Amino acid sequence: MSRTRWCVIGFCWILAISLSTSAQEQTKKKVLSQTDLPRFSYPVQGSVNDLLNSDPATFNAFAAQVRANLDSVFRDYDIQDKATLRRLLTVRLHLEELAGENEAALKTIQAECDLEEKPRSRARCGMFDESDLRAKIETGSASGSGPAYETAYLRYLAAFVNQLPWTLVQEDIKSLRAGVELSSPSTDRVFLQQEISTRLQPMVDKSKALDQASAVELLNLRMASEELKTRTMQDRESEHQGTLKILGDYIAAQSAETPDIWQSRDVALTSNQKLAPVLVGIWDSGVDTTLFPNQLYTDPNPGWHNSHGPAFDNQGSPSTDLLYPLTEKEQQRYPAFLSANRGYNDLMEGVDSPDAAALRKNPAMQFSPEDPTLDHYVHGTHVAGIALRGNPAARLVVLRFTDINVDIFRFPPSNEWISRTIGNIQQIADYCREKKVRVVNISWGDDVGEIETWLMRTGSKVSPDEREKQAMELFAMWKDGIAKAVQSAPQTLFVVAGGNSNSSTSFQEEVPASLHMPNLLSVAAVDRAGEETTFTSYGDTVLVDADGQDVESYVPGGTRLRLSGTSMAAPAVTNLAAKLFALDPTLTPGQAIALIRAGATASPDGRRHLIDPKQSIALLEAGRKK
Repeated sequence: MSRTRWCVIGFCWILAISLSTSAQEQTKKKVLSQTDLPRFSYPVQGSVNDLLNSDPATFNAFAAQVRANLDSVFRDYDIQDKATLRRLLTVRLHLEELAGENEAALKTIQAECDLEEKPRSRARCGMFDESDLRAKIETGSASGSGPAYETAYLRYLAAFVNQLPWTLVQEDIKSLRAGVELSSPSTDRVFLQQEISTRLQPMVDKSKALDQASAVELLNLRMASEELKTRTMQDRESEHQGTLKILGDYIAAQSAETPDIWQSRDVALTSNQKLAPVLVGIWDSGVDTTLFPNQLYTDPNPGWHNSHGPAFDNQGSPSTDLLYPLTEKEQQRYPAFLSANRGYNDLMEGVDSPDAAALRKNPAMQFSPEDPTLDHYVHGTHVAGIALRGNPAARLVVLRFTDINVDIFRFPPSNEWISRTIGNIQQIADYCREKKVRVVNISWGDDVGEIETWLMRTGSKVSPDEREKQAMELFAMWKDGIAKAVQSAPQTLFVVAGGNSNSSTSFQEEVPASLHMPNLLSVAAVDRAGEETTFTSYGDTVLVDADGQDVESYVPGGTRLRLSGTSMAAPAVTNLAAKLFALDPTLTPGQAIALIRAGATASPDGRRHLIDPKQSIALLEAGRKK
């Protein structure tokens, strides 16, 4: 089964470059970071839809360009980063699948799985693709259709699923089941059209070309489009029900849910304890402050700032709005956006709620052009709810800011915008230093690839090398500005989300997560059982792990919603740090980091260091008694 067939929006796009083989190892260029890799672009005139639905000869010519670049990367570059190699192998796999090279594709899956570093990802690697390819080979079905193919496919899938270790894969399997349940030809077409209209066509309209990541996204969409064309409704429905049954039976066969390790580790402070007030900064998209009336910091001398903290709009201008403002159309979409998110979460857990029923009835409600902005809108409030809970001494400081966001910025990047925004970043750091904000949560990050994509989407017609050079110059300003801002507030602890790219923060040069600074702590995400999530990034600066999967918190308006990401893991560490500062206001950022790390539980393989608030606070108390 193609991995594009049952994917859920947000989990299907693949960062692209490429791979092949070569014997001339000694001539290869060493790749120490993602900026060492070459850049490619693919000229496209007119409609992306026309290219997507073009005849095989036309589309194959486009795919051949991607493949030639893919081969050149592996031939000429020495890439040691396993996450990058996995992505490259995924590109090769999709090209082989499109070309019907099934035996070669199976070998590529094995090579990709051999590079998996996370036990959870390794366990389910290749589940759908391998079952699909083996069934095609066994039955000789090039299109993956017909009764013989379906029987073979479901047999291979069932054998794969039933041997999976439940403790590792339970969250992924529940998510896949929900995605399968919501999949249909009409839903898939809505997804295809939205990806084209919101991501690919604007880039072609502005730059007359696709960048490497967008080219691979088009390959993925072609695979999904071909399935819609070549497989009958009866084939799709029969296989759909068979897949649902396999996943459902596997889930039902498990005796119990894996226990939530976080409940027993949590500590709630009370107002009768001797607590010092702690200013907690949420450096994010803004916060609905009406939800935290008893934990809100009010500046007695705010100056030009809002009395609860500084705020800046997308253009980098000062703003009086502490919550990201929505257009009328976005406001109208918001209730359906919340319902779709709640419904999906309920489907994952097997809860038959009104939201789940509404989503089953209209699966396309999970896709809307307004959703990237709404994701941004809810983000800061959700983060704040996690950071403040269980701490009556915490006082919320809102630091509203929009980092580089290619899905909502419609203006081109420039030295002027970077300089203005870096100035704002420094103002935020100065504010934290002057007001003695003890801990700041940063659940955002950026890398040079985002600036390259931003350039393409807003009209860059220069060569890939020139575009990379321009992006590198802008990114160098960005990275230096953030580093100087953090350094200028040495008594403030900055807790940072590690990133959701399933890769090394250092190799990706994710900022600020990749920075080595004494008052900065980067955080990875694990699930309720403490297992590494498939999406979380990692690296030498990512020192602790916290719950980052299906974490419930507030969103604007007061609804509680479950969201996933290192964005949710970082505020759990911010929460712990704020409690340590409330119990002992003399702690330095370095001492707080040491207590958080000393209290964490290391996994047997050494990959994870799960925070334990109860243990870290016990270590603090033991130290104070000496």
